Amino acid sequence: MSIPNLDMDALRTLFIARQLGSLNRAAERIGRSQSAVSQQMRKLEEQVGTPLFRRQGRGVALTESGELILSYAHRILDLNDEAVHAVRGASVEGMVRFGLPGDFAESWLPKALGQFKKTHPGVREEVAVERNGVLLERLDRGELDLVLAMGYETRADAEPLATLPMTWIGPADTEVVLRSGAPLDLALYHPPCFFRRAGIEALDNANISWRLAYTTASLQSLWSGVAAGLGITLRTAAGLPSTLRRLGKAEGLPSLPSVELCLHGAPPEMPPALANLKRSIVENATLNLRA
Repeated sequence: MSIPNLDMDALRTLFIARQLGSLNRAAERIGRSQSAVSQQMRKLEEQVGTPLFRRQGRGVALTESGELILSYAHRILDLNDEAVHAVRGASVEGMVRFGLPGDFAESWLPKALGQFKKTHPGVREEVAVERNGVLLERLDRGELDLVLAMGYETRADAEPLATLPMTWIGPADTEVVLRSGAPLDLALYHPPCFFRRAGIEALDNANISWRLAYTTASLQSLWSGVAAGLGITLRTAAGLPSTLRRLGKAEGLPSLPSVELCLHGAPPEMPPALANLKRSIVENATLNLRA
């Protein structure tokens, strides 16, 4: 009995569906009809010879076999993409200077940048981790070529990648309680900071008194201060350490707005090295950030 070659497009659709939470959203992301995606999944089930989905309420969920094939899909797609990028990137040379905020410096982006370096041996990378505003100032001075930043979607060069909800953040092992007559301790960045501005505005609108208990210019210092119980903060959940947890309505805290994550500085005509880096960042953002 011959072993079938699994449909690579179907595996990628399955992987994107897990990332986005549904086959319908995956169909929208890859630009195919829902019926075409359903046909892909049926073909994949025929190839492996077992159901991959089961009914769950009004939707569907993966069976044990579906979860198993998904784990292999991740590895297969990684190897496929690495091979393609390695061949395409082997002849590309130059230098790219990329900036990113600390929120993404310990999550999926370093792995993506490391993979880019591996598949583009002739390209020299210079990576800077700074606050969003500082990164864009450096971009405008010509010190960086491409910047990933939050909260500056009104800039003319902004290319939206994802909308990320802001969340209140507190220590994982300590209960945060609002006490009548006592101000809420906050741990925030020095101004200017759009997270700081959004948090203070939300508390003022909710008539919740507050005080600045801890201020810093470093994300790691901010996380440490919150983990130590010096005050709560607000950010997105990107790169949230295990020592911290999300807070919200259960703690009596007001709702917060979302923030746009955008790429900045990519001109219409780019050198191959920069164009390939941009493509890698966009592809990884698509896979790692929910729409």
